[in-house]
Amino acid sequence: MKGKYVIVAGAGKSGVAATGLLIRNGARVTLYDENTELDKEAVLSDFVGSGNVDIVVGELTDELLGKADLFVISPGIPVDAPFVEKVKKAGIPIWGEIELAYYFSKGKLAAITGTNGKTTTTTLVGEIFKAYSQDSLVVGNIGLPYTRFADSTTENTFIAAEISSFQLETIHEFRPHVSAILNLTPDHLNRHYTFDNYVDAKFRIAENQTEEDYVILNMDDPEIMKRVDKIKTNICYFSHKNEPEQGAFVRDGKIYVRKDGIEEYVLDVDRIKILGEHNLENVLAAVAISVFMDVPTDIIRDVVYSFKGVEHRIEFVREVRDVRYYNDSKGTNPDAAIKAIKAMKSTTLLIGGGYDKQSDYDEWVECFPGKVRYLVLIGETAEKIMKCCKNHGFNQVVLVDSLEDAVTFCYTHARPGDDVLLSPACASWDMFRSYEERGNLFKLYVDSLEE
Repeated sequence: MKGKYVIVAGAGKSGVAATGLLIRNGARVTLYDENTELDKEAVLSDFVGSGNVDIVVGELTDELLGKADLFVISPGIPVDAPFVEKVKKAGIPIWGEIELAYYFSKGKLAAITGTNGKTTTTTLVGEIFKAYSQDSLVVGNIGLPYTRFADSTTENTFIAAEISSFQLETIHEFRPHVSAILNLTPDHLNRHYTFDNYVDAKFRIAENQTEEDYVILNMDDPEIMKRVDKIKTNICYFSHKNEPEQGAFVRDGKIYVRKDGIEEYVLDVDRIKILGEHNLENVLAAVAISVFMDVPTDIIRDVVYSFKGVEHRIEFVREVRDVRYYNDSKGTNPDAAIKAIKAMKSTTLLIGGGYDKQSDYDEWVECFPGKVRYLVLIGETAEKIMKCCKNHGFNQVVLVDSLEDAVTFCYTHARPGDDVLLSPACASWDMFRSYEERGNLFKLYVDSLEE
């Protein structure tokens, strides 16, 4: 990259990290953002002392494009955005942030994708790597840009990377040693338009892998199993229903792994602390990924037994008046929210609704009878979801104006022994900056409730 002229699009966390990586390695960078209200000085403060970066906002001009050797886009930018189409027509190579990080990275990489469970699985794999090696990283869609650390890795660095479909759209040579596809259900159709497009993006995680590498697939997921012929590398499976020849599985309440014809006991299922069948799948995936990254099973066992899950994913908040409150703000699509409902042990007052990703809510609503006493809705999807509920004969629906009002309603209507669950089945961007902000506010409101 030394001496190259690179345009980085998107002045958020990802774009700033990519810019830093490039200028550290001798590139001349223009950080571009369509937002004319962007505070340029605040962004440039991240690069004090570097003369190799400037910022351009507004229109992407032909003059600027004429100088570029490479164009790097942040995951949040659609690949069919008008200015990206302009870059394509100009014949300039387009890389995503993950491709750029991979170009500089030297470590041993495990990359994890799927519709749900990515953060939990990646966090658990990261904890296992940390217990095994002092030189390990957890990066990607989980919140830490891969580009921030890529050029500090060594051949001995163990890297656990959560990879989204947005990030996979712009890879070229990205090649993990172990990849994993956890599950596939419709999501982000406002970006990918069709389920097939979304699935194709997910499967790109394995497209550059060779016979030296492994892909870990969920044997219990019908959409994955329909498409295994797309895979060119070694396939390993995880399953809680079957026993694959190669991979991780459950037998008589214990998890085992098979690798190269050798079967090994790993751990007891009843000692896993995280709730729900979906989390058993996440643990199985993490076990398979770690074993095929050559981590010893005794280390895997110890870490899994101590693992308590991740923030905002079926996170126990507090018990008030014999009612348990759970924060599942990361349940941003119906399939994730279904898993959270199934993990509840009692009758549930459910808080849902938010930004519309063009999801279908029928299956979510179909799991309410006998489980959900009230659905309390907020956000721009509230009317759409309420209509879906009426179509399915579920009428215990309440519309409120704010998350605080939703918590108050649940507090006044819950009975001793009930669960209250924030699991919106929608993104947060209509009312909040992120699912983290939504979850943190929920916890704040719950913590303020009187005993």
